[in-house]
Formats: sequence, structure tokens, C-alpha cells
Amino acid sequence: MKEDMTTFHELLDELMKNYENPQDLMGENGLLKALTKALEERALEGEMTDHLGYEKRSPEADKSGNSRNGYSGKTLKTPKENLQIEVPRDRNRRFSPSWWA
Repeated sequence: MKEDMTTFHELLDELMKNYENPQDLMGENGLLKALTKALEERALEGEMTDHLGYEKRSPEADKSGNSRNGYSGKTLKTPKENLQIEVPRDRNRRFSPSWWA
């Protein structure tokens, strides 16, 4: 676990090395907002993969009867602000992220 935390801290240091003031990190267009958006969207992509049963761009998509079908914009309410994210859609319109339930 200690090695994982070392890697985590190294990644954070790399992300933060070009930021000069708190607004660069916490402001409207700061790193925190970008990371939150990226993490939410990455989690949604993982959930879509689990829902469909195959990875993105997999040949299995042709046989599945359901596939990815673009994205829809949603507003995610966080304690700090509202965040615009892109939520993946499936052709059969059955994908519903579990953390929205």
C-alpha cells in the first residue's frame, strides 16, 4: 500500500508542478474541477463497460444487441459547485449509473 501512495503522491506532484497560485488549483478552471470531472467520467465509462459486458471498441459490440451511443450532458451537483459532465449512452437506453440511484 505504501508503494501505491508513493505513486499517488508522485502523480499529484507532477500535476501540480506548473500551478502558481490557489486559483490555478481551486478556481473555476482549476485542477480540482478538471480532476473531479475526469474521475466522474472515467467511472461512468467503467460502469458502461460493465453494463454492456465488453470493452470500448471491442468486436463483441457487433454481436451484443446493444452498444455505446454517444454521450449526453448532465449537471452533477457537488458540495462546492455544479459540474458539467458527459454521461455515456447505450443504444437500448438501459444504462443508468448505479451511483445516481
